[in-house]
Amino acid sequence: MATIAQIQDMALFRGLTAEQLQELASIVVEKTFRRGQTIFREGEEGKGFYVVGFGKVKIYKLSRDGKEQILHIFGPGEPFAEVPVFAGQCYPANAEALEESRLWFIPRVGFIELIRRQPSLALNMLAVLSRRLRQLAALVEDLSLKEVPARLAAYLLYTADQKGSLEFDLDIPKTQLANLLGTTPETLSRLLSRFAKEGFIESSGPKITLLDKKGLQALAAGLRRLPA
Repeated sequence: MATIAQIQDMALFRGLTAEQLQELASIVVEKTFRRGQTIFREGEEGKGFYVVGFGKVKIYKLSRDGKEQILHIFGPGEPFAEVPVFAGQCYPANAEALEESRLWFIPRVGFIELIRRQPSLALNMLAVLSRRLRQLAALVEDLSLKEVPARLAAYLLYTADQKGSLEFDLDIPKTQLANLLGTTPETLSRLLSRFAKEGFIESSGPKITLLDKKGLQALAAGLRRLPA
């Protein structure tokens, strides 16, 4: 019953009947990971996907020289590693717990069988994957086309939207945020100071307050640049 209560409000499983949730709960495996623990590595067989119960997980790739590039960070209620599972492929990246995390592991074989009996699960998953595709397209644009200030502005706006508040704490250390944005911690710190000086934000440690949302939107869209 505890498992059902915790997964029934997740977007991926929202709208399922009590009977469907019961079937789903019968195949879910709860797993706990400590901070820094590897969940899976690139190239491992995709035996199942995960949903974050609590905590945070980073998805990243390593270059040949060991440089890390964070691709995404997932928090409570978010699924990850769905695509390789349903394509019958290996995991294309690494996953690591950023903090102590509880994850729901859904085995591929059991879930596919469940979808055959409960097609509504597939519709929910398609909706989630569609949103993920839009986010990935935006990430590619941010990392390849936009300058670092625009990437940071977009990230702050996205976080505020996710939190439902113009005031929030950064969920990850600045070193990892810099990695996610494709820059260095030193550049990120300078940019946050510049944003504060220009009146876009107020910054105190991990706490960020958006003061000029429209200005940040213009910066994120490339319609405005920081003064030289």
